[in-house]
Order: sequence, then C-alpha cells, then structure tokens
Amino acid sequence: MDFGFGFDDEVFRTEVREWLGAHVVEGAHDRRMWERTLGKAGWVGLGWGEAGYGNRTATLTQQVAWAEEYARSGAPTRSGHIGENLLGPTLLAHGTPAQKARFLPPIAAGDEMWCQGYSEPDAGSDLAGIRTAAVRDGDDGDVYRVTGQKIWTSLAHEADWCFVLARTGVGSVRHHGLSFLLVPMDQPGRIEVRPIRQMTGTSDFNEVFFDGAHARVEHVVGGEGGGWRVAMSLLGFERGVSTLAQQIGFAEELGRVLRAAVDSGAVRDPLVRERLVRQWAELRVMRWNALRTLGSSGDAGAPSVAKLLWGGWHQRLGELAMLVRGAEAGVGPSDWTPSSPYELDAAQQLFLFSRADTIYGGSDQIQRTVIAERVLGLPREPRANEPKERQGPEGVG
Repeated sequence: MDFGFGFDDEVFRTEVREWLGAHVVEGAHDRRMWERTLGKAGWVGLGWGEAGYGNRTATLTQQVAWAEEYARSGAPTRSGHIGENLLGPTLLAHGTPAQKARFLPPIAAGDEMWCQGYSEPDAGSDLAGIRTAAVRDGDDGDVYRVTGQKIWTSLAHEADWCFVLARTGVGSVRHHGLSFLLVPMDQPGRIEVRPIRQMTGTSDFNEVFFDGAHARVEHVVGGEGGGWRVAMSLLGFERGVSTLAQQIGFAEELGRVLRAAVDSGAVRDPLVRERLVRQWAELRVMRWNALRTLGSSGDAGAPSVAKLLWGGWHQRLGELAMLVRGAEAGVGPSDWTPSSPYELDAAQQLFLFSRADTIYGGSDQIQRTVIAERVLGLPREPRANEPKERQGPEGVG
C-alpha cells in the first residue's frame, strides 16, 4: 500500500491539532466528562464508516492523523475505546437496525461506557472453553438469565454495559452454542464487580460475577448461537489505526529512557547504546509494518504479527528503563518517606505493567499458534475436549 498523507489529510490534521490544543487541559482526569467532550465535537466513531449517529467520519489516513495527534497532545487515556473501537464496528457489521439505533448514538456521545466479557478463570486464551451460561426466562422468554464469571475485564467498574460471550446452547461445547449478549451493568444483586489490584497498585482490571443477570433477547447480536462468529469479528477490529497511536506513546517512552541514560551516564556503555539503537530501529519497523497492513485485507496473520512485535518490544523497553537508572530504579521518589503512600514513577510503572504485555490481548504462545496454523498452514494443535476423530495423526489437528 502506498500510504501517504495528502492535502486534505494535512488540513484535517491541523483542525485536530488546534481542537486538541484548545480542549486538552493538563491535570484533568475526569475521563467520562472527557468522552462527552469528544462526543459533542463528533470525534468519537471516526472509523465507523457510517455517519448519522452523532459522529463524524474520516478516511483511513485521517484516522491515522487523529490517532497520532491525540497521542502527541497529552490528552487523557480513552475510557470509551471498547465501545467505540470494538463494539461499534461489530454492531455496524452484525447488528440489527434497532440495535444500531439504540447503542451507537450513546457511544458516539460519550454517554455510555462499555466493557468486554470474554475471558474466564479457566478460559483466557482458550476462549472457546467459556462456561458462563445464559438461559431463556421471562413470561414470554424475552430475557436471558446470565450466570457465570468473567475476569480481566477492563474498566468494568466504570462501565454501563458489557458485551458478554455466553453459552446459550444446552450441552454445547467449544465454539458451538455461544451467543453475543449486551448486558446492562446496573443490576445490583445480579452483577458484582471486584477490582483486581495490579503490581502497579492500580485496579483497571476486574472480576465480574453474574448471578442471574438479565439480558434482553432483542439485545443478542448475530442471533442465538451466532456468538463465535461475532466474537471473532470483534477481535479483528481490536488492532488497527489505534496501533499507530500506541506507537507514538512508545516513542515518547523511548525518548524518556534515552534521556535517563544520558543523565545517569549509562549511555557511555556500548552495550546500552546498542540496545537503545535497537529499540529505536524496531519501533520504526513496527510503524512501517502497521502502515503496510492497514490497507491490506485477508492477511489472517497481520494482527498476530503486530502483537508479537510490540508486546516483546515494550517489555524490553521496560527492562531497559530500569537498567539505565541503575540502583535508583529500585527505590521510591526522592521525597518518599516511610509514612507516605508508595508511588511509582513513570519508569517503574512502565517496567511493572509491561510484564503483562506478552500475555494480555492474546499471549505470545497463542499468536505464534495463529501464525503457524492460519498463515504457514502447519498442522493444527489438538484442542482439549475435541473428539479424537477430528484430530489428525497422533492427536494433531
């Protein structure tokens, strides 16, 4: 793909930069209010491809310009990402007209926040092994009662709704009998959210327990039993233009590590210099790979390749951030005292959080399996509970 920015793209970029410059307030942390500010200006849903829900639309290159300028502006971390970039495109692809009319305008306005109910304690990377069940109930069978547990649910403590992959087919196994349900989170006594405290001290992830929670039949996306197809479609939207914005953030982190290396004198070590140069070069390769794959279609391995590249890269950057700081990296801020709360600085946050980069969003092991099977055509690994007649010689699928 010949990926370049034209005159219209640069005009759009200028508009974005000026708007962000006028609205980003340093130190402002009310993320829900910020989502509404974005929504009021039409900046939510640029990549939907359809207008009419209170959103603007933008070309692919303009979406890249928006993502890059947003990352450079120092604007707050988006809390509407899951609704805008995951559920929104999924509804446009699989939702009914009524579902689109009900759910897309509040997402575009920043009024309703979403979380994703996929992973379970015994079904993380192996998503087809989920056990959360949904059974028809109500006078006319117009609702499902959802029972089960989800885990690592990002922003569930802030969300108004959750899209839940649940088993509606009694006795079904693996990817059969699953449905994609839209479940309201405001159901006291039926939904419990328990934050998971991370090594960084923050709690953006949660356990979510469903105890007969209600989901309306008309809020099933893709029809009963069509959940696996919808869920896989959604995962295809998970990595796209936002990857480029992520790389802008990576570049800023790399710049801070480089400055720390200069300040500490670690940059005089030839091995440290080599690692810094390698991090820079690999980041450039990731950008070119992302630009190349944005305009391609049918490349089943592209998202997995991208995840493998940035997960390991970011984890190595966290390790390098500690290395260049030396012994100082292992202690708290200079003004920290035993009586004050322990607070991590940016480099320490980077190191600790990046330990999970090769696990969340699809572990490295899973990404390599996807590349091996779907791109290279290697024999499929046997799945748990799969009938032997569906496996190849010696249990290989």
